[in-house]
Amino acid sequence: MNYRVGIIGATGMVGQRFALLLENHPWFHVTCVAASARSAGKTYAEAVEGRWAFKDRPVPANIADLVVMDASDVEAVAEKVDFVFCAVDMKKDEIRALEERYAKAEVPVVSNNSANRHTPDVPMLIPELNGDHAQIIEAQRKRLGTRVGFIAVKPNCSIQSYVPALWPLLGYGVEKVMVCTYQAISGAGKTFDTWPEMIDNVIPYIGGEDEKSEKEPLKIFGHIENDEIVDANGPVISAQCLRVPASDGHMAAVSVKFSQQPSEEDIRIKWDRFQTAIADLDLPSAPKKFLNYFEDPARPQTRLDRDLEGGMAISIGRLRKDPVMSYKFVCLSHNTLRGAAGGGVLSAEYLCKMGYIPQKEA
Repeated sequence: MNYRVGIIGATGMVGQRFALLLENHPWFHVTCVAASARSAGKTYAEAVEGRWAFKDRPVPANIADLVVMDASDVEAVAEKVDFVFCAVDMKKDEIRALEERYAKAEVPVVSNNSANRHTPDVPMLIPELNGDHAQIIEAQRKRLGTRVGFIAVKPNCSIQSYVPALWPLLGYGVEKVMVCTYQAISGAGKTFDTWPEMIDNVIPYIGGEDEKSEKEPLKIFGHIENDEIVDANGPVISAQCLRVPASDGHMAAVSVKFSQQPSEEDIRIKWDRFQTAIADLDLPSAPKKFLNYFEDPARPQTRLDRDLEGGMAISIGRLRKDPVMSYKFVCLSHNTLRGAAGGGVLSAEYLCKMGYIPQKEA
């Protein structure tokens, strides 16, 4: 496979993470970077000078000299790519309009943005869990009047620590979930250099995050019916999301109420033996073991475990009975890898492998 790829919103933190992940990707080759008009015309290295967020790694040589294009010049970008990753910083209605313009220009869009997550015919993918939701793309193409173009999104970074842990347990009748997330500052596109007031601090509010964490899992758990993805009726989820002084890695403390009462051993076996829906597809970014349980009661830890399997695996620990609910446990995922750019790259790999993203003829 050899795909020409564009990064829309390439100068922001998630766009930069896409650039790093794609530097040596075996399938995807960056042929276009695009951003706002103020960055257009500069080389990528010039555009990110002074704002490059990854001090331990240089700007990838394969894109450093690419001239940044204006993201609004859709037709010009479309000529250079087979598909694009989108991670722009704009108002939601502007993002929806821009992503639809790309799709109608016959450019598949794999989006990191939230604007289209609740569009009924846009799949919101965690490929290991609900890759079959990609089937809705055909209905979306009919609505858009496209042959190739479509939009697919990845979920909010905060839910990707605990939704994978809940998935194998749905058969026990998950009725209620209470979750508190402890989210790293990179989720706000920040570093400690750019946000020094986060040092030695916790902020108990992230705008819109509680609501996303309560609603988005229901689409992941949902099903396709009459050309749209219908949200699941449950479980009822109550979420509180806090910003904490960690550079990367979102942790979640989860309590679950089951209608059927599994044992601790039942739950651990479900996690340990969970086979993902993509296990046999040989996708380059897929973790070998998706769910990983730690016996050490002091694990997972953000700094020690966020990079497990290249930051694409989920860490779980501290399973025990809950005096109010049924059980409680903690989860951890890397928010800019699993939860953002890495999840987007994996989704694109899946969509390419399944034939939803074709290669254009040269």
